[in-house]
Amino acid sequence: MSVFVDTSALLAVLDTDEAAHPRARAAWERLLREDEDLVSSSYVLVETWSLVQARLGMEAVRRLAEDVVPALRMCWVDERVHAAAAGALLAARRRGLGLVDCASFALMEEMGLRRAFAYDRHFRERGFELVA
Repeated sequence: MSVFVDTSALLAVLDTDEAAHPRARAAWERLLREDEDLVSSSYVLVETWSLVQARLGMEAVRRLAEDVVPALRMCWVDERVHAAAAGALLAARRRGLGLVDCASFALMEEMGLRRAFAYDRHFRERGFELVA
């Protein structure tokens, strides 16, 4: 079964100072052990890379690139998905909801994914099952 992997989970896995780190690390290891199909997006990758670099430094970026990204099946956001995400964001009129979240939701719906490894409440609000 496939699981969408969000920035919030990747940060929690990599940042030992995050409150959710122990739980996220255990969930990540379980997902890998159970050989789940871990799906993410190019938008999540860019967002995560930038946040990890700014908050944790280049050694953490190296761990992300060498240890985490190879475990993910990357879906590249195209113009169509971007347009759907931008439209959804504008329609939602919510300051806290982001373009990356909306692109993730659009991809998940398109792919028929119902489960997400995420610590972002927006996934639950959209009706997705959290595996964290």
